[in-house]
Amino acid sequence: MSVFSILDISASAMQAQTVRLNTVASNLANADSVSSNAETTYRSKQPVFQEIMQQQSAGSAGSGVKVKEIVESQAPLVMEYNPNHPMANEQGYIYRPNVDTVEEMANMLSASRSYETNVEVMNTSKQLLLRTIQLGQ
Repeated sequence: MSVFSILDISASAMQAQTVRLNTVASNLANADSVSSNAETTYRSKQPVFQEIMQQQSAGSAGSGVKVKEIVESQAPLVMEYNPNHPMANEQGYIYRPNVDTVEEMANMLSASRSYETNVEVMNTSKQLLLRTIQLGQ
């Protein structure tokens, strides 16, 4: 595996974690939204990652990660009785998203740490490559 493959793998992981951070931000931004029916209520979204394998010229396989799709959570929505709310339906209920803010904060920390780790992998690879070039001088 070449140093450039390592950089490609880290770059793909950073891109995937960026999508993960964006979905967390979207989930947190919509956590307090309300609706008068279940069909229009925001549902938590999560990215699904997939490994990518690429055949390289030397016979070895380079790999990485990509976002296969973004799926909506199937967890039940929160139905709250609040007949005085302007968005309440005929029965007096409002619907809140199925966003768990504690889980989303944990996802945000995990994605952030993963992103930072891949930045460190890229920096270390760059330093190793530069030192290897300096050996030839």
